[in-house]
Amino acid sequence: MLTVTDMHTGGEPVRIVTGGYPPIPKGTILEKRAFVRDHLDHLRRMLMFEPRGHYDMYGVLPVEPDLPGADLAVLFMHNEGYSTMCGHAVIALGRYAVDQGIVGLVEPVTTVNIECPCGMVVASVEVENGKAGAVSFESVPAFAVALQQRVELPGFGEIGFDIAYGGAFYALADCRQFGVEFRSSRVRDFVDAASALTNKLKAEFPLAHPDHADLAFLYGTILTDSGNGADGVATRNVCVFAEEEVDRSPTGSGVTARLAAMHARGAIGPGETRFFESIVGSQFSGSVARTVTLSDGRPGIVARVGGRAYYTGKAEYILEDDDELGRGFLVR
Repeated sequence: MLTVTDMHTGGEPVRIVTGGYPPIPKGTILEKRAFVRDHLDHLRRMLMFEPRGHYDMYGVLPVEPDLPGADLAVLFMHNEGYSTMCGHAVIALGRYAVDQGIVGLVEPVTTVNIECPCGMVVASVEVENGKAGAVSFESVPAFAVALQQRVELPGFGEIGFDIAYGGAFYALADCRQFGVEFRSSRVRDFVDAASALTNKLKAEFPLAHPDHADLAFLYGTILTDSGNGADGVATRNVCVFAEEEVDRSPTGSGVTARLAAMHARGAIGPGETRFFESIVGSQFSGSVARTVTLSDGRPGIVARVGGRAYYTGKAEYILEDDDELGRGFLVR
């Protein structure tokens, strides 16, 4: 039996495993991630895939912390495997940690230190009259990798893009280059455009991370309306990641990456707040908390991203011995 608590942040699901996984060997968070990937992936398929999940399901597996000061440690999972960072899940986990008593409750703000595969992420949970509310987080240092690059994309022509890291690497591109528009184009059209750019760049644009090679891969593409989220007018974006999974939220790590690219272009300074909107209308706030220098000497930022998460239910899942479809399948 596997037990879970389900939440959503900005419409994007967060399925938190609360029981049923076998013990995970001690080690670093990336070693735990590798072990779960290599030995327990059948459980990811059970929880993320149909008939218990769906193509765009997202999950969290709490594991024993390794970093000093961590209140909890987590692995993130989806339709393709295991990601390195997930901001919408961190927002949910901040509230969850307060509600479950994983951390002591402090008003008006409770701090939750969450060890993620990309490093320590610090969540700040607003608390009023003992109840957890909105959550913001400061992630690992974010940085721009490439700005104002161009690539010839079959079927679309020459496309301009940026690449930035916000706990995961993303390509960032104006959706209008692909002939799609928010509020009028089909989601499938966004998926096709973003996937074409992701696949092209994975093949032709090698990435490197200053701290760990396991973090150096392109997670997906974020298509934007080219806005900057200033003056109280949110900029819309959609993130297509993993195996063409569509984020219903504005994407926490994606907002972080967008802020890093905006800062590198001089379009935002420390302390300025911007707003980001998803394809379902949910919003995250984002700001540059401070500038930093990366371990390899490059400039970067620490971003603060905020939003709200809500509970949707709890469940117990089983697998009968002769239920082959119950092991997990996908229909797209």
